Amino acid sequence: MLTGRTAEIAPWLASHMDVNAIDLSGAPDSLADDLAVAAADNLKRVVRAADRDWTLAPRLDRMFAYLETKTVWHPAGT
Repeated sequence: MLTGRTAEIAPWLASHMDVNAIDLSGAPDSLADDLAVAAADNLKRVVRAADRDWTLAPRLDRMFAYLETKTVWHPAGT
């Protein structure tokens, strides 16, 4: 968990090669644009803020941007 000001921490997270995704909700639009550009250097997944109807039941849509599906091969036999 990181704490601090968005303008100080977010640029480091957006450009860091070990961070795979970043959610820009809450970041001002001017900063979010710069963060999206910084994240593009390592093809980081970026989720931008979206207008939501908070009266609807909670869903997992935003979490899908952070999920990865990988195929793992397990050789068997000789």
